[in-house]
Amino acid sequence: MAGLFSNSLHVPKNVDMKDRLAEFWREEASDPVKHTLRPIVTGTSVLGVKCVDGVVIAADTLGSYGSLARFRDIERLMKVNDSVLIGGFGDYADFQHIMKLLNQQTVDDAVIGDGVYRDAPSIHNWLRCVLYNRRTKFNPLWNTIVVAGKTYSGEPYLGYVDKIGVSFQDKSVATGFGSYIAQPMMRRALEENPNMTVAQARDLMARCLKVLFYRDCRALNRFQIGTVTSEGCVISEPMSTDTDWSIGANPSGYE
Repeated sequence: MAGLFSNSLHVPKNVDMKDRLAEFWREEASDPVKHTLRPIVTGTSVLGVKCVDGVVIAADTLGSYGSLARFRDIERLMKVNDSVLIGGFGDYADFQHIMKLLNQQTVDDAVIGDGVYRDAPSIHNWLRCVLYNRRTKFNPLWNTIVVAGKTYSGEPYLGYVDKIGVSFQDKSVATGFGSYIAQPMMRRALEENPNMTVAQARDLMARCLKVLFYRDCRALNRFQIGTVTSEGCVISEPMSTDTDWSIGANPSGYE
């Protein structure tokens, strides 16, 4: 047994971690400043419709790693407070950063305790400033945000802001591929039914997301729908719709 331990032991030399750390930081300091050049894990379309009795937004739960449908259970709708919801398109890590900032704002408002809260236009304008500020530093947050909620007077509000700070309000908004596929569907539905209710808008969202699942290779048939009404904000549990892929035999000319 003595022979097993006499010559086979290896005692590592003492490592001076101070020098190692100094060398590491010297190398880091010599590198150029690195910014995000392209999104990594991304979410696709976010849809929104303003109704007579509230606002409805929707987004699927897929996080795509490039072209790989990697994460199938991410939530891209966030409740900011009892009167505002947001939905995020683009880089999911940047959207998590925005959610963290908004959560801190909500905590700060609660700590002050004066009963004043941020309504949808306030959140929309704040996001516009944040995204434009990051754009001017050549380090944008790679997101497009849809803001749904109410004003202080209780009016429905629907806003859009992209990664360079371009923002506007509209009766219907869409991001990503949804701006080409779902937006015409929503505009036509609003033209045919100007007094659309929240219940009708939920059905419209489900139909639009179903078409996007057919047409968008970054979409998933698992989505959430958020509603803002006079009773508050609600985000549904993930759901799906029935699909029929027999229609794939109909198109021609792509052989």
